[in-house]
Amino acid sequence: MTLDTPHAPAAGSRRSIELDGDEALRLLGSVSFGRIVFTRHALPTVRPVNHILDDGDIVIRTHEGAALTARAAQAGGQGVVVAYEADAIDPDTHLGWSVVVTGYAHLVTDSEELARYRALLTPWVDKTVDYAVRIRPDLITGVRLTAADEADAG
Repeated sequence: MTLDTPHAPAAGSRRSIELDGDEALRLLGSVSFGRIVFTRHALPTVRPVNHILDDGDIVIRTHEGAALTARAAQAGGQGVVVAYEADAIDPDTHLGWSVVVTGYAHLVTDSEELARYRALLTPWVDKTVDYAVRIRPDLITGVRLTAADEADAG
């Protein structure tokens, strides 16, 4: 079976351009949806979440029974290593960008900060979502996928 994608550039007519950290964070902050990756039972686990970018940190909301909430609580002050990915890639042309942030996730424990995040970040699920997790980026990588002639013009 073959899939026809008449709008996609031909193979080899795209370029992958590395993004610097500032540009990658700017792009990540331009969208509200991403995927958080953490370990659960020693295996990678991925969850789709909405987020905000706050002073260079990624903030998501979570609930008491969530695996990430439990992992972050168990880690205490050390935090738990996570990766966070967000992107905007056109499904027809396969052009756009992808950003991956790796860092430590910590539960937000300050009541004023937590109240602020509750006001700024509306959960997508119909649950009581009383926790917030802040991810401090240690490693920021990103790529922009462009048409080859776009990359040549710049």
